[in-house]
Amino acid sequence: MFNKEKSNEIIKAVLTADSYSLGAHWVYDETQLANLPVNWETLNDPQAMWHKGKKAGDFTHIGDQLHWLNQFVQDKKTFDASSYLKYWQEKMSTYDGYIDGATRNTLANIEDGNEIGSDSDDFSVIGRISPLLMVSKDEEEFVTNVQTFVKLSHNTQDVIDTATFFARLLFRVNDGKNIEEEITSLKDGFDSFVSQGIEKGIASKGKNTFDSIRNFGPACGVNEGLPGIIHLLLTYPNDLKELLTQNAKAGGDTSSRSMVATMIIVSNSSSDSIPKEWFEVNKNN
Repeated sequence: MFNKEKSNEIIKAVLTADSYSLGAHWVYDETQLANLPVNWETLNDPQAMWHKGKKAGDFTHIGDQLHWLNQFVQDKKTFDASSYLKYWQEKMSTYDGYIDGATRNTLANIEDGNEIGSDSDDFSVIGRISPLLMVSKDEEEFVTNVQTFVKLSHNTQDVIDTATFFARLLFRVNDGKNIEEEITSLKDGFDSFVSQGIEKGIASKGKNTFDSIRNFGPACGVNEGLPGIIHLLLTYPNDLKELLTQNAKAGGDTSSRSMVATMIIVSNSSSDSIPKEWFEVNKNN
């Protein structure tokens, strides 16, 4: 269903969404957000202290790890979790970007001889799944690969279930199918954590994005990110640029929300609404 050209378009768009999100990523204070010295029409230097050394056009640490996964799968036909974990560990050994809690705990587990992911409920790992399209022949293989990948660093059921929902949605909306109809169709097949998060997002459709995301919670937890993503998808299904802009203005974990929403929108249509200059991401990552 996803040829190499379409998969590459999705991956490139998701990386661009991460790069655009860097400017306001992890800025939480509402007064600070309202007065950020950024130009929302372009890529910006990060304003949060956590991204020391990064500059406009770079990826966040989330985008960096997506980039690594994309490099890893380029010469592969299937996803081998153990091989990827070794590759990822090597990359992390020399990485000078932000090391989040899930990464620290996973690395500690590896050092102890366990290929067991952390108990983090961080949403960011779901933003990194798009390269797995390159090694998945159909929806079921993609879902299996996504679940395997997520468990490597985020071995918690809520994150796994939420990742499964978005993996299935990515396939179901391909080629212009109605996003809201597919969300609604999938919702009842998931437990209350996922279905209730989806319902919250649906109820916010068309409402003010800043207020909606702040009410759900702008931080990194999957319980906050899930309804926020649904809000973005249903409020801006035909304008990815506006989706990314309004999402960034809401602050918090701008990157994770933008990456997941972008893969769904581009699967459904294209990345044409993203300004071409935004694609000028740092090729040295």
